[in-house]
Amino acid sequence: MIMAKIIVLGAMKGGVGKSVSTFNLAYSLRKLGKNILVVDFDSSANITRCVVEDMKIIEISIGDLMMNQMDEEEQPNPAEYIINRKGVDFIPSSKVLSVVDAKLRLKMGAEKILVCILEPLREEYDYILIDTCPSLNTLTINALAAADKVIIAANLQFWAMVGLEDFFLTVKKIKSRVNSKLYVSGILLTMCEERTNLCKVITDEVADTFNGKLRIFDSKIPTTVKVGESVYYGVPLLEYAPRTKACKAYQNLAKELIADEG
Repeated sequence: MIMAKIIVLGAMKGGVGKSVSTFNLAYSLRKLGKNILVVDFDSSANITRCVVEDMKIIEISIGDLMMNQMDEEEQPNPAEYIINRKGVDFIPSSKVLSVVDAKLRLKMGAEKILVCILEPLREEYDYILIDTCPSLNTLTINALAAADKVIIAANLQFWAMVGLEDFFLTVKKIKSRVNSKLYVSGILLTMCEERTNLCKVITDEVADTFNGKLRIFDSKIPTTVKVGESVYYGVPLLEYAPRTKACKAYQNLAKELIADEG
């Protein structure tokens, strides 16, 4: 029986390519024969905007499912809210998620709401990827409580270390208090050029800081205008620019994750 691995892509700050990485990783895993569900758990709905042309057509979002779960109402059939786009399934986001964030703060057992939604779906997929907002709010805590693994995305610029240690400490707290199976799969370095001195310096700094506690994925995502263009058109790199280094990096990242299961 298939039991999906739930992976959160998280970050302490925006602009690190987290949503783009979730989107492209999903299609890279799909190309390797895996059944994938992506949960857009960010109220900015960046991934959802890649999947649907008009946000108004979304009748049921992850925010609605969260509200139903908190109010102990019956959930709709997955066929009513899961969107399939080019072989990958998505649960869309909407502004409702912002309301959920506020309501979760007042709800007893709030950190387990997303778990209840995703657990019945585990048997249908190999991987469930969750894209989170770039902060440690109640939604991110919910995502970490539901996950098996977390990938921390970091922009490879001089501020790459900002928030990494705080995020890692938060994951440790969630692991000890809420979700004992959770662990950090690794740090994904984005927007980098391995040929530059800055890339090497910051990569070494990250490695020294965590001193074997966390691995840095071999796959580093380089900067390319094609990434932005593909997002604008709502098309994964595998289709829009399959020969780019960024596309190959995401394919290699997918292989690294699958190798972990072996």
